[in-house]
Amino acid sequence: MQFQVNFKVNENIYLKDPESSEVGKQIIRYSIDLIYSLGFEQFTFKKLAAEIGTTEATIYRYFENKHRLLLYILNWYWSYMEFLLMFKLQNIVSKKERLKIVVDLLTNELPDSSGLNEYNKKTLNQIVISESNKVYLVKEVSEINKNEVFKPYKDLCATIAEVIEAYNPKYKYPKSLATTIIEAAHQQQFFSINLPRLTDNTDKKNTGYTNGFILDLLVKVLG
Repeated sequence: MQFQVNFKVNENIYLKDPESSEVGKQIIRYSIDLIYSLGFEQFTFKKLAAEIGTTEATIYRYFENKHRLLLYILNWYWSYMEFLLMFKLQNIVSKKERLKIVVDLLTNELPDSSGLNEYNKKTLNQIVISESNKVYLVKEVSEINKNEVFKPYKDLCATIAEVIEAYNPKYKYPKSLATTIIEAAHQQQFFSINLPRLTDNTDKKNTGYTNGFILDLLVKVLG
């Protein structure tokens, strides 16, 4: 399945729009690969510059720091997830099937797409699983949030909450449950590979474990 997509990321995140130049687009593409291979803690603009064949000063013209760069990447991801979810929910009447679509999207690799960005979706998905909470588990989160830079994530959570609410209108906590299953999906996928004793998954090759766990949790909570 292929999609041609392009999203306008909140301009408060960057100093210069990466989509405005070829070097800007390279910064995003190479950042995804480098953060995936090194981890966010070991990732630096100096290493990124060497990978691209440019200077640190050039990268700093686009992003104030690496936290902002990660925030940009995740904003694009959340926008893409929202797009995919809305696309997949079209013409689906069954409330249970809609719930299953949500779980499938949260627990499976992203489909390939073609378009202006050509990001490595598999690598991007792994970054989200391992690194996404680092953009909001920071002391300055309230100040950062004033510029609505978490809006794509909030929009995705709201859409999932609507699916939950439609499944069981009497359930009191649809938004909290939506954010819980997103974060649980990330944690269980990460733990299954890296810290399996924190899960009930006895086989690292069992890629359907998290899907089954989240779906079971939802059905039992919602009735």
